Amino acid sequence: MRRVARPDETEARRDGGVERRQLVPPHDDSTLALDAVRLAPGTSLALTDDDHDTLVFAHAGSGSLDGTALSSAAAGFVPFGEAGSLVAGADGLACVRITLGAGTDLHAPMGATQPVVALDHVEPGQATGARSFQVLHGPHNGSTRATMFVGYIPPGSAPWHYHLYDEIVWILRGEGRLHIGDDTEPLAAGVAFRLRPREVHIVENTQRDAELAVLGIFTPAGSPSAAYLEPHVAGTYAFSG
Repeated sequence: MRRVARPDETEARRDGGVERRQLVPPHDDSTLALDAVRLAPGTSLALTDDDHDTLVFAHAGSGSLDGTALSSAAAGFVPFGEAGSLVAGADGLACVRITLGAGTDLHAPMGATQPVVALDHVEPGQATGARSFQVLHGPHNGSTRATMFVGYIPPGSAPWHYHLYDEIVWILRGEGRLHIGDDTEPLAAGVAFRLRPREVHIVENTQRDAELAVLGIFTPAGSPSAAYLEPHVAGTYAFSG
């Protein structure tokens, strides 16, 4: 069964100067979903939603979120029930939009809400092996239902592992492979996939000299470093150099 969604194989819905492609729809008991969105220069997209929190990550062009600049490699957050609007700049705006239902489990808030965060202003953290990440939105700045981060995977792969959260992954740059069970699918910039809780997997970087950069969004909110190894590899991995 195909797990990876590719923009060029997904139906585009257009409304004026806004193009949307739903790459990862809601699934069973999860309302977490991801769309690829492109706004023509000067066009706007309302993000106000009475039922869903909305997160966006801009990856090309420029624009603003409620008057605050939203350049490439920056993220925005609009809690459910609050007003929010994206406006594209003179060169247009390309982003991914993530929505999740207001019924999602809440994490205790740890700081004031921060509507816009630029990636180059975020301190890195460490994950499994040599992987690192930068958290853009989470309980520390107002997103108590989901955590959004950019993760960096060096050439090669981590061991088989799983998470307890429901996650959508969107490839920001680079090439690799997704391994789930006996299935393997290629990864490239712009594709997306869902990882269900406790789903054992490997995200492999097949490049020789460059990082694979991914945007991850998961719920309930927490830390991207919370990964669990399969028992048959845990001992070997713990003592490897």
